[in-house]
Amino acid sequence: MAMRNQSSTEPHLRAFAVAIALSFLVAVVAYGGRGDKAGTAAAQELLIPVGAGSIALGGSSLAVVAGIDALYWNPAGLVRSADGTNATFSHMSYFAGIGVDYAAVSTKLPDIASIGIAVKSLSFGQIPVTTEDSPDGNGQLASPSFVVVSGALSRLITDHIAFGFSGNVIFENMDKVSATGVAFSFGLQYSGLGGVDGLSFGVTVDNIGPAMTYDGDGLLRVGQVDDVLRPETTYKIQAASDDLPSMIDIGLGYSISVSERDQAQLTTTFRDNDFSDDEYRFGAEFIHDRIVSFRAGYSMSAASGSSDYIYGFSGGIGIAVRFQGINLAVDYAYRSASFFSGNHVLSLNFGF
Repeated sequence: MAMRNQSSTEPHLRAFAVAIALSFLVAVVAYGGRGDKAGTAAAQELLIPVGAGSIALGGSSLAVVAGIDALYWNPAGLVRSADGTNATFSHMSYFAGIGVDYAAVSTKLPDIASIGIAVKSLSFGQIPVTTEDSPDGNGQLASPSFVVVSGALSRLITDHIAFGFSGNVIFENMDKVSATGVAFSFGLQYSGLGGVDGLSFGVTVDNIGPAMTYDGDGLLRVGQVDDVLRPETTYKIQAASDDLPSMIDIGLGYSISVSERDQAQLTTTFRDNDFSDDEYRFGAEFIHDRIVSFRAGYSMSAASGSSDYIYGFSGGIGIAVRFQGINLAVDYAYRSASFFSGNHVLSLNFGF
């Protein structure tokens, strides 16, 4: 009996040991973030998360996310979809009345790879136009448009290792100025890490690409150069270039069967930011009969006592059913935020 107990606990002890070792590795690269550069990166819409399931887990699903949700969180997991073709639609009530809409489709190419495309769009409504002469508004209204179009490819290298990459084209338009950029991300997932069933490891390098610069008629000014005998001339302001918000994510996940019908999953991710303080993210999920999922998460800044980090607890619920040959999942998430009302996210996933 004693030998059987030892054998049954050995995988969990091995999982714990591997997790501790990788946590130590994460600690070595901790505090690499640059809080003094916060707010200076371009294309901040790249950092707005999508998908209620992973948001409810505090954004900690890097190592275990699979299927179409992986297109944003870790492109390596796209190939791990249980269905041949997937589609998802998501809406988030963000800050200050901003809406974030997201749609994506993916499919498997047999014996080759999985591919996917996605569109993320931010809606701001109408905003009063302000100028140097009319700081309170000149009576005109503008509707900014921020759109990110993404494409991803993922394939299995071995039965346990998956690799993927994604490319993003960024479009930003604000009245009479606009900018376009490209960003690339790369991801890896390793399941069964250290020979332990249920233990997964993931890593991503995100938002690598050239700096973005605004251009357009909104940068034109009429002026006259002093001490020069010439009439007023139109001059163009040279906008500064800003780098993309690059980062590295390292994550762990561990799944365990609680009973024949129930499963639990723990996830954690460390984010090394180039333009803000680093982050620690934690999540837990309980799945009953593969139908109902209860999720909770927490995220925190690596800078102890930082008052600039606005996020914290998150949570949500998901329901998955099969209807007329289609796998249908509805997920809801809430993410708390300091100084603002929290984010509400609703996602609808289809699998064929």
